[in-house]
Parts: sequence; structure tokens; C-alpha cells
Amino acid sequence: MTRNDLVRPDVQRFALGQMRVTTILDGAQMRTPLNPPFAMDKDEDALRAIGAAHRLPWDRFQNNYVPTLIDTGTDLVLIDVGFGAAGRESGAGHLRARMERVGYLPGDVTVVAFTHVHPDHILGVMEDGAPAFPNARHAIGRREFDEWKRGDLIPPQRAKNREMFLDLIAPMEERLSFLEDGDSVVPGLTAEAAFGHSVGHMMFRAESEGRQMLVWGDVCNHYVFSMQYPDSPVGFDDDKDAAIATRRRVLDMAASDDLLIAGHHMPFPATGYVERAGDGFRWVPAAYQIWT
Repeated sequence: MTRNDLVRPDVQRFALGQMRVTTILDGAQMRTPLNPPFAMDKDEDALRAIGAAHRLPWDRFQNNYVPTLIDTGTDLVLIDVGFGAAGRESGAGHLRARMERVGYLPGDVTVVAFTHVHPDHILGVMEDGAPAFPNARHAIGRREFDEWKRGDLIPPQRAKNREMFLDLIAPMEERLSFLEDGDSVVPGLTAEAAFGHSVGHMMFRAESEGRQMLVWGDVCNHYVFSMQYPDSPVGFDDDKDAAIATRRRVLDMAASDDLLIAGHHMPFPATGYVERAGDGFRWVPAAYQIWT
């Protein structure tokens, strides 16, 4: 069997109170090496031991890209837009086609909310030179937009990424809604600051009929090598110290409050819970408890 013969699920939908939540696999890529980006304070022996303990390769990892669609009954909110056409030759960019399989058209989306402006979260905002979600209001963290526009705090390795931002997102400035910590995106969906992975990274908390879900974007980028070692520097993080502090805070909150999580890079279907495990945390995939 070749890699192209493999079959995997790519859409999940479930109820959160009166909301309907759909996680959609925009794509997945096997990437090397594992360090960097992960466990950058660990040597090869440590990586081999961690990999063996979790039946994972120690020298490569799979990166999943999973936007979240929230149907509130009044609004259809898409959190992050995947790679779009730019990812289709490398196994990603399938968001819009997979949305349609569960009955949503791109024109049905009323709000696009960005967690941050790294490529796998913004490149799908345009399709064939036109807005990919033509009827949507677009929302972004105020700090994220301002700092990427200014450029002073954007690390040098993100120079090409900043060009993407200036090309795709900056021209939308007059039409964007800007979010601060605690702002409502739509009724039942609140923006929360989670700075560090990107300078103004945001996450979103959905609540309906007493049930909550946290869409945390890239607070944590790997369910073992990052989550179980939250203090290990991650190469993807633009401000590593701030990202570590945010990761610790959010993982602790998720474990304490028994929050359902949707994570952009968690193993598909990218929904689960966080438990404490020694000095770190453990990912517990959600199962049928969210479908009933």
C-alpha cells in the first residue's frame, strides 16, 4: 500500500448544546525532523525514549491542520481557513470541499475568525483571486493585526509569512472586526488572549446550554512532544517564553475546568480533554460522550 492509498476520516460534527460544531481536516503532512521544532531542549536519546513510550517516531511527526466550524443557529463561524490552493500539492487545502460534504457552502459562512496569521490559518482566505468566504465578516485580534502590520516584533524567520499577511490580510483592514480579550465574536462565542505562539494569538470559547468548548488554535502543537513537556521550547512559537507561559496557563485551565478542546494540530478529529500527568499534561481524545 502506498501513502496515496491510505484512507482516514476528515470531517466530524457534534452538538454543543444548541450549537453544531464541525471539525474539518484541511490536510495533514509528515514532516522532518522532530527537533526542531519540538522538544528543543531534549537530546536524541530523550527523543527516542519519548517516542518509544508513545509508539511514535522520534525523528518525524505528522502535522494536522484542523479548522473548526461553529453553527450557532444564527451565525456560521469558521475559525481559521487552512492553506487553500497553496496547500493542495502537499496534502492540504481541502477545507472548502469538505465543508460541502456536510452541507455547508462557502457562502454560508457569516464570520471568519482568525486565531493568528501563520500560513496554515490564513492562506485559504482567498480562492481564485476572490474571497473564499464571500459573505463573511472577518475578525482578528487587534494586537495580532497591529503587530504584524508594524513588523517590529515579528521574528526574522517569519519574513515570508509577513509578506503573506501584507498581501492577504492587511488590505482587509477597513472591513475587519478587531478583537480584544473578552470580546464577543457572536453571541455564545468569546475571544480570549493566548499570546506567544504568535504575538497576538487568540483562542475562542463557545458556550451553549451550559456546555463549553475552547478552540485553542496553536496554544499546543503536538499532543505528546509539546503537551507532555509544556516547558520545552517549540520552534513554531514566535515568542517562546510567552508561548510557554500561555501553554502552561491554558493547559492547567483546561485540566482544572474539564474543558472540551478543539486544537488545530491535535490528532484528527482534533477534539479532546486535558489531564495532568506528572509535570506535564496528557491528551485524552473525545469519543462518544460528545455525540450524545
